[in-house]
Amino acid sequence: MPMPPLARRFPPFTRLLSIVLLATLMVSSSIAQPRIRIPAAPASQAIEVILEAGQQLETNQRWNAARDHYRDALRQFPDHDDLQSRLKTARMHTDLARRYHDASFVDAYRTTPLNRCVAGFGEIMLKVQAHHFHQPRWAAIARHCYRGLEIACSDKVFTSHHKLDPAAAETRQFLQQARQLLVDRPPATRQQLQEAVRLVARQGQQQLGLVPQAVVLECNCAAIMALDKYSSYLTPYQLDEMFSQIEGNFVGLGIELTTSDNRLKVVRVINNGPAHEAGIRRGDQIVTVAGQSIPQITADHAADLLRGPEGSPVTLTIVTAENKRRELMLRRRRVEVASVESVKILDRELGIGYFKIVSFQKSTGDDVDDALWKLHREGMNSLVIDIRDNPGGLLMGSVEVSDKFVRAGTIVSTRGRAASEDIDYQANELGTWKMPLVLLMNGNSASASEVFAGAIRDTKRGRIVGQTSYGKGSVQGIFPLTNTTAGIRLTTARFYSPSGRAISQQGVTPDVIVRMADSNSSPANAELDLVLQTGLDVLRHMVAERPKR
Repeated sequence: MPMPPLARRFPPFTRLLSIVLLATLMVSSSIAQPRIRIPAAPASQAIEVILEAGQQLETNQRWNAARDHYRDALRQFPDHDDLQSRLKTARMHTDLARRYHDASFVDAYRTTPLNRCVAGFGEIMLKVQAHHFHQPRWAAIARHCYRGLEIACSDKVFTSHHKLDPAAAETRQFLQQARQLLVDRPPATRQQLQEAVRLVARQGQQQLGLVPQAVVLECNCAAIMALDKYSSYLTPYQLDEMFSQIEGNFVGLGIELTTSDNRLKVVRVINNGPAHEAGIRRGDQIVTVAGQSIPQITADHAADLLRGPEGSPVTLTIVTAENKRRELMLRRRRVEVASVESVKILDRELGIGYFKIVSFQKSTGDDVDDALWKLHREGMNSLVIDIRDNPGGLLMGSVEVSDKFVRAGTIVSTRGRAASEDIDYQANELGTWKMPLVLLMNGNSASASEVFAGAIRDTKRGRIVGQTSYGKGSVQGIFPLTNTTAGIRLTTARFYSPSGRAISQQGVTPDVIVRMADSNSSPANAELDLVLQTGLDVLRHMVAERPKR
């Protein structure tokens, strides 16, 4: 099977990416903490309350809030079909809004010839057929394409952009004919689906004056979203952003944000970036961007406004943790992101070293080597590694780090539909560090972080302290498209820990569970960090029990 484009750009297997939740601004909203208070009532009554509240948000087209509302509810009722369906609808609306705030997407549908757009859809379906971990069901994908068009024709962002009246008879007629082509006569092959999408695009142009390329691109996005919750269409900007994350550098302000409750909150500031130099700190909230305030614009829209070309300025207003308001003008520039930070000795007497891995990227193996040798020179005899809030990154980055501590055997196994995805990654004893080890983890430790944690736990190489990890046990490949400058992220396989245990939906359970208020966050003040203090106690006990040489 031909290697996809990313495999040709990087060494073998680096196309296998765990889900990357960092963007150019490193906006990570998909694992925000629960905010809904479910009434103490029978589940059916609680769900009824949730659905009613969600319906009100939908009626007001507050799609970001609806998305967060349903996502939080699913943490308590994970198998509820109505909640799953409503979340998918809310996500389709929020993703649409983000696309139309992305200049690279708007430019693509305006400038790409229709035949190349349609060919791009066919290329996407070919990659789905070749690489997705499930056999594609073309009729189901076609139904989702129709659903995407139905949502677009009711969404105020799409309709205002294209000057479309959702209530007009012509709009209803277009959707009816689209339904006939995509749903009533379901395609049996990807070629039939591609032709149906082309015909629908032409109908949109003839009946509504829609740019046909915009119709095709909505079908692109809906088709990929139909596959699973981690597969997605990547605009040209998002594709470049993804490669920047892999390389460990990007153009931006150097901040990591969460977008939840219609807030834009700073959760990490990159050293030596524009935000760091301007004195922005973790816990600050951004309340205006480019003169536009939240919630007059959504937090997601504000995050998009923070992006821009290298050297360009942006104005913003922040409110500090002390409730002080600051007006700032920052200039975007390229920021180098170290994947390892806070390298230090925590206990000189016992030689306890510490560092935090914030993501897994191309340089992470080398960054960890540098940290280990630095701590070794300073007298390290045992080690705490912190992977709390680490959303993942490159699978191979995680494998390389695991191999530095696991002496022998399997680190992780991947299993997909294609034989090329069935890989057992093995540890090599040469160069293994053998000091006592504790890993700190929480509910925001996801993907490649869980590969590392699973390897440490199953091989009994160290102890894990904290909370159960996120449970994102699948592998994604990033595939640039040849017909356009966009790309797709496809789930190609699932991964399994050395014992054969699936991580998906389950996560990795710590050896020592620390329950605390707001337990899935890493406090800025180490003195209040109960997880770290517990990890140090566990490590000291391990050192005390270690046989004397």
